[in-house]
Amino acid sequence: MLLIFFINTISFAEVIKEFKIIGNKRISDTTIILFSKVKINDDINKDDLNEIIKELYSTNFFKNVKVSFDNQIIEIFVDENPFIQKLVFNGIKKKNIISKLKENIKLKEKQPFLKSDVKNDVTSIMNILRSNGFYFSKVESEFKTNDNHTVDLIYNIELGKRAHINKIKFIGDKKIKDGKLRNVIISEESKFWKFISNKKFLDINRISLDEKLLRNYYKNKGYYNVKIESSSAQVINNDNFELIFNINAGNKYFFDTLNLNFPSDFSEEEFSEIILTLNNLKGKIYSLKKINSILKEIDNLLLNNDYAFFNATYNENLSGDKINLEINLTESEKKYVERINVFGNYITNDRVIRNQLFVDEGDPYNEILLNNSINEIRSLGIFKGVSSKTVEGKSDKFKVVNITVEETATGEIMAGAGTGTSGSSVTFGIKEKNYLGEGRKLDANLIISDTSIEGLFSTTIKNYKNSDKDLNTSIENSSYDQLDKFGYKSTKTGFTLGTSYEQFKDIYFSPSLSNYYETMKTSSSASNARRKQEGDYIDSSFNYSYTLNKLNQNFRPSDGYKVSFSQSLPIYSDDLSIVNQFDYSKYYSFLDDQVFAVSFLFKTANSLTGDDIRASKRLYIPSRRLRGFEKGKVGPVDSGDFIGGNYASVINLSTNLPKFLPEVQNLDFTIFLDAANLWGVDFDSSLSNSQIRSSTGIAIDWFTPIGPLSFSFATPITKASSDVNETFRFDIGTTF
Repeated sequence: MLLIFFINTISFAEVIKEFKIIGNKRISDTTIILFSKVKINDDINKDDLNEIIKELYSTNFFKNVKVSFDNQIIEIFVDENPFIQKLVFNGIKKKNIISKLKENIKLKEKQPFLKSDVKNDVTSIMNILRSNGFYFSKVESEFKTNDNHTVDLIYNIELGKRAHINKIKFIGDKKIKDGKLRNVIISEESKFWKFISNKKFLDINRISLDEKLLRNYYKNKGYYNVKIESSSAQVINNDNFELIFNINAGNKYFFDTLNLNFPSDFSEEEFSEIILTLNNLKGKIYSLKKINSILKEIDNLLLNNDYAFFNATYNENLSGDKINLEINLTESEKKYVERINVFGNYITNDRVIRNQLFVDEGDPYNEILLNNSINEIRSLGIFKGVSSKTVEGKSDKFKVVNITVEETATGEIMAGAGTGTSGSSVTFGIKEKNYLGEGRKLDANLIISDTSIEGLFSTTIKNYKNSDKDLNTSIENSSYDQLDKFGYKSTKTGFTLGTSYEQFKDIYFSPSLSNYYETMKTSSSASNARRKQEGDYIDSSFNYSYTLNKLNQNFRPSDGYKVSFSQSLPIYSDDLSIVNQFDYSKYYSFLDDQVFAVSFLFKTANSLTGDDIRASKRLYIPSRRLRGFEKGKVGPVDSGDFIGGNYASVINLSTNLPKFLPEVQNLDFTIFLDAANLWGVDFDSSLSNSQIRSSTGIAIDWFTPIGPLSFSFATPITKASSDVNETFRFDIGTTF
């Protein structure tokens, strides 16, 4: 019997001696043979013939394929799809929109024409036009057959008027003021000066993202059962809409019992830290982010201990205003990854996506790693959507993972303006998240104020060469002109090269190298100290920072703390200055959405050799950290010029007032206490002027029709005689 089976197997496998290609017009025999993935002298059987057909169809070059094999000759008959000779977009004059459409549709010039893809591309065109405000646009397609087996694909487009968001409203039992919710969503109201921003146009995809952002924001603040009942756009006139979010926040929930269930042969000691974290959450406000953070810890622990075939799932059970959380570790069926396919990335390089994967072909199939991989791809922020589907492989022990991404526009142009009691400024910026499809982030901005011009160009490459580290580079130039007031002007040009990564859990390390060229010019009205430092300087330094981030959320945190330490060490410098900085901030949430915050800053700048440090390296108190005093008008003074110090310390206490005037939706109130000191003058100790400066007052954030307006009313408590008071301060700023 075994002999018969062996003979039958051989009879179905023969050797290829010749190829015969029939029906091809534009595609050469050699190319078709290459597509088939078989070659002369290969063994072939019936299953291989089916695979050849699949391979040829997968190229999209053919609408019909037949393969036969006889007398060691493999015959391939093909009926080619026509190629697209020209893409035409009738009804659109702007080249940038046409370019964006060509980038994001599947069918392109000099590629095969597939009727089945035309419908999908029409949908893509509609989505792109709507994201640019052409909500009423209409798109129809047609094609013209040419004599050379090509077609011209024509899209007839009627743009219509752009749909503007005239007003954004939040209704229902939302429990949170409109002003805060506006900062959560991406959509924004259309104003006459917003001539650059696309966020003012009605876009269904952006509204869906707004709903998701709102839902996550509420869940992280304890509103477990929050429901975005509906989001609707009501027509005010022909091209203006009122965007309405109907929110039912529900009640606030708290964690009760939190249990981790794992197999009996697991060691409890391995999970001791996670169990402690779960116990500490009892009685705390429910937070979706905290659950995801714990699951991530469990995933890492399972993988680090070679539990590749285990998965973590959780159940939430409600009891009154309490939530009981059960996390279960279960063993999954042992399977392996046969192949990973990536679809939809017509712009983004395949490598950019695969660099985010925690699982590779041949690895054990693990849902944890797959989900983490999908989340990493989403975190790039360059795709409208990311999804995955797992199908059976060549046998029941293998899985094929299909990842589908949806490309989207990743560039942004920004302009802004601000004015206040401390001066005015104008800002211009360009951002690109996926430069040349390589996943590189570019950021260029220019800030012009009353006395300065600052320009910065920076790039970030995520997960550089699969190192799990980001590569950061920047080039900057700044100029500060105080010739009229204090007789000096300084310019600074240089670049920085660095990296950043999560070294330990929630601990981020960011080292970098910086090189700068600086010029100081003075006039006869400058102080003696300034005139002594006139000249040209070159600085090279090594910088690093460690940050421990335990905040519940980076945007407007309500719980947790953040600690960071940074240092700048001289490599080459005339004064060999070293800068140290320590930051700490802590947030407490109590009562109903009231958050108390405390922050501390301590910074030093000194020369390793005891020399005087350059004037541009001296320290100043940030104006936002010491209200009640004019910007830069506290600390040591030399001939009327506030020269900064070698040491700076700040402490800030504040709490918001959510119950104060709750009916006024666009006003947020905060009371604060600021205290700071700026001291130390290395070139003249008599100028040190060490004294605690402190103030207390109220801050108001008001969303107005002309943009967000910030007020602060502060009264100094303690001060030096030379300090300049500023009881009232306002800032208004907006983007275009």
